[in-house]
Amino acid sequence: MFAINLVVAVLLSVVKGESDLDKLASTYQNVEQWQKRVKTVRQGILRGAQLWPIPEKTPLRPRIHSTRVYDGYIVENIVFESLPGFFVTGNLYRPLKVITPSPITLCPHGHFEGGRFREDMQQRCATFARMGVVAFSYDMVGWEESTQLNHGDQPVLTLQLWNSIRAIDFLVSLQDTDSKRIAVTGASGGGTQAFLLAAVDDRITVSIPVVMVSSDFYGGCNCESGLPIHQSDDHATNNADIAAMAAPNPQLLISCGDDWTKNTPAHEYPYIRNVYQLFGAEGQVENLHLPEEGHSYGYQKRLGVYRFLAKYFDLSLEAISNPDGSVNEFPNIIESREIMAAFNQEYQRPENTLQGQTNIMAILRRAQGL
Repeated sequence: MFAINLVVAVLLSVVKGESDLDKLASTYQNVEQWQKRVKTVRQGILRGAQLWPIPEKTPLRPRIHSTRVYDGYIVENIVFESLPGFFVTGNLYRPLKVITPSPITLCPHGHFEGGRFREDMQQRCATFARMGVVAFSYDMVGWEESTQLNHGDQPVLTLQLWNSIRAIDFLVSLQDTDSKRIAVTGASGGGTQAFLLAAVDDRITVSIPVVMVSSDFYGGCNCESGLPIHQSDDHATNNADIAAMAAPNPQLLISCGDDWTKNTPAHEYPYIRNVYQLFGAEGQVENLHLPEEGHSYGYQKRLGVYRFLAKYFDLSLEAISNPDGSVNEFPNIIESREIMAAFNQEYQRPENTLQGQTNIMAILRRAQGL
């Protein structure tokens, strides 16, 4: 009986998600109406995320160390302050040879064991760098080296979105990066971070959310749906609608057959493509659906991402390709946590490190002038 009830609940949620998309689609008929609605929804997301008014952007004070040189790329360990005393920890992957300013890709991770240290995270970031892209992988709040807040705390969504906004600031401040070519991609909770960032920050020019864009499931974590970003007295939206806010910029939706994105080709993708059609840009959005695959950022998904970025960042795949045209990830070095650590015995946490949501949110409120 429990199994039957569960199936019924899932089917009802899918029907509701499809119905919600129909209702949202009825609220606009042209680009002007859509753009007016985007402005309202964007402010609703930021207000729900407790990022309205927008906080003052304080000095990042980046610390870059422990450079490693590999076959075609460089890896470094990174710490910067998204707020005074609140640290973003991650790794920067850069091309070994830079001929022209490099495009940028932000790589937030999802709720996968190992976080940014996982092999699939390292594989895609190293391959991006070998393609000529500067890639940044960084910890979710409350994961791995981000220990100033628990991941289950309510304001985790607030701080993760702010960290991503400040990560763009950090990356465009680097020498030889191209502020006109900025992508974001992540899977699962990282996919949520990807489409939220693309929706609220116009500097994102390419978005690739992986196994997360669904109209009937918003994620089961505070970092995805723990704050009222989807509905208020002034706005109503869902994750497919939020992903559509990236239009007309290039976007690749990656979905699979074994999670809540199994209906993307039939439900979410047509809705998003119709928004792109308002701009005459339906060719700018694609859906890579892998019906035999599950909830991951595996090789076939990465392969689609490499090709999409190469297409829209005008990059050659020659440096990462085998003679048969397949992508060769073999030169990538999978590093240990110890090597990748942003904080270690030599580079320890600064004395101004904040701890706990009360202290951290007080600093955020100060930055907002509240």
